[in-house]
Amino acid sequence: MKSTKRTHRPLQIGLGVQGQLMVFMGCVTVLTLGLVWVLITYWLQPQYNRTIRESLQQKATAIVALIDTSEEPISNRDFGFLTLNSQFWKDLHGDFDDGTIDVSNCCVDISDSTRRSVLYRENLFPCALHSSSISMGGEILVTADAPEVLRARMKLFKNGSLYDIIEAGNNRQMLVGMVSADGQYGVIVSTSLAQIATAADVLADMLPPIALILLVLNLLVAVLFSRWFTKPMQRLSDGAREIAAGNYDVQVHVSRRDEIGLLTQEFNHMASEVKRSAQLEKDILANVSHDLRTPLTLIKGYAETVRDLTGNDEEKRTEQCNIIVDETDRLSTLVNSVMELSKVSSGAEKMNLVEFDMSQLCFEVAGRYDAVCDQNGWTLQLEADKECMVKADPAMMERVLHNLLGNATHHMGADGVFVLRAIPMEGGGCRVEVEDHGPGIPPEDLPYIFDRYYRSRKDAGKTGTGLGLSITKAILQQHGFAFGVNSALGHGSTFWFEMRDTRPKNRKALDQPAD
Repeated sequence: MKSTKRTHRPLQIGLGVQGQLMVFMGCVTVLTLGLVWVLITYWLQPQYNRTIRESLQQKATAIVALIDTSEEPISNRDFGFLTLNSQFWKDLHGDFDDGTIDVSNCCVDISDSTRRSVLYRENLFPCALHSSSISMGGEILVTADAPEVLRARMKLFKNGSLYDIIEAGNNRQMLVGMVSADGQYGVIVSTSLAQIATAADVLADMLPPIALILLVLNLLVAVLFSRWFTKPMQRLSDGAREIAAGNYDVQVHVSRRDEIGLLTQEFNHMASEVKRSAQLEKDILANVSHDLRTPLTLIKGYAETVRDLTGNDEEKRTEQCNIIVDETDRLSTLVNSVMELSKVSSGAEKMNLVEFDMSQLCFEVAGRYDAVCDQNGWTLQLEADKECMVKADPAMMERVLHNLLGNATHHMGADGVFVLRAIPMEGGGCRVEVEDHGPGIPPEDLPYIFDRYYRSRKDAGKTGTGLGLSITKAILQQHGFAFGVNSALGHGSTFWFEMRDTRPKNRKALDQPAD
């Protein structure tokens, strides 16, 4: 069969993080400047006009209020001649001058029902309402009844109010007008709108160079930020390549306290676990190879001895054949343990979950140790006198109990006592404990006691495959059960696991005997 070798093809990187940040910053800049342009073009001038209109409306309202509250007529036209209430106009000009009614940069026009001017206040030059000219002596002459203001007065008295924008050459003015309560007088207040148009034009002219400067600055910031941001990522990438090349001593140093810093910590933890797992795999291979070599060497040696030397000596031949059988059994046990661990760890062996009484299973398993205990003078104390209904795979749980009890027999204390307990848990479930009175487990060995082929230094040379606790761990993890070990030097160890209760809440009611 022709073998094919899979080669690692590096990922073709397109636009990197640095490029993506530059594109992002560029898009944000363009979007922001576009929004500013839209605001200047479509929002600034209408909002400005709304504000100016409200201001002019307040001024016109204040003037009309003074007219309506005057005790005497503010003017009179007898035979075409206009006479004014001097006190009223004096008070009105006083309000204009002291800012009570602020008419700075405004034109105020007051007319009567004949549509002719009664009084005006001109603080706006040039004004589109009152045409002005300069005489030879430098005096400014203002026409109070110019055609433009006459048209505005006609609209005001016709409609009762006025809002208009007029243009005269380059001059744009907003007009706001109100009529007095008796309909005899009309007040028009106006101001120039040239300022906002000029401001909009200035902003529009400034926007392109500002946009270019901001775009360059943002791209520069994006380059600097992306280098700072991607530097730890590059370190992680280099570290991953080192691990892929077989260097498991990699530790990446990043002093950041954010998600990248957390990722770096997890990466370093992963590297440490990979290193430990790789070393454990080497130890497993070395230990399994050693354990396989010993029985194979004995089997071969005694088989050759029987063949060449003791074939005719029945007593020696039987003794040596028994050794061959024992070593073959030992070899089979080791191979079966490795295969069992592989099936359980990979999930190839599916669980058959059923409800059963864990106390009853403990009773059955404990009964199988009677002969072993009698032969060696041991005592197995069973503490499982209460019902513990659980849902699990009974065959797998039986293997767990055998592995834990077998481990306890290898660490038997001087009293020869080991204990199996099944304790109902509060709220449902069962806690199973296997206790021995042996020498205990050193604290430095506790975190690794369930690892494959791990043996405490005190266990060196003892019989067993070293895989029993690993198989137990795989089975309990497959069930989702919590497990662990409590140990103290000189006082023995207690291996435990907790099984969840999956019975319906009304199960106790169902278990009650009928009356």
